[in-house]
Amino acid sequence: MPRVLAIDYGLKRCGIAVTDEAQILAQPLTTVPTSDIWAFLNQYLTTETVSVIVLGFPTRTNGEDSHITEQVRTFSERLKAKFREQEICLIDERFTSKIAQQTLVLGGMKKKNRQDKANIDMVSAALILQTYLEQQN
Repeated sequence: MPRVLAIDYGLKRCGIAVTDEAQILAQPLTTVPTSDIWAFLNQYLTTETVSVIVLGFPTRTNGEDSHITEQVRTFSERLKAKFREQEICLIDERFTSKIAQQTLVLGGMKKKNRQDKANIDMVSAALILQTYLEQQN
């Protein structure tokens, strides 16, 4: 069974998460500088079978666009154009960074590591992916 890949898109870096082959578990994979995201995706999608790319869609709590919403829309359109074999799915990502920070605290990660935004981005991507998986059931 193909995997599902999730991206927490950011201006500086993107958090990446992926499912297991049975599409049951969402797990953080890595972070990639946003400038390198296309090279990463090209390489990853040639070595792994992925059926869906889930992209966190940022909005404010009132549902209005955030400061990065337009960039994510543009990125989503480029994904659809470039990776036609994969379904592109947008998932509401409100509060994922805050929940990711709490998850790292509860997981016992040291304060210095919790302050590393790359760790937060990876966990945020996993939360976005978990939301997608739950919506599929």
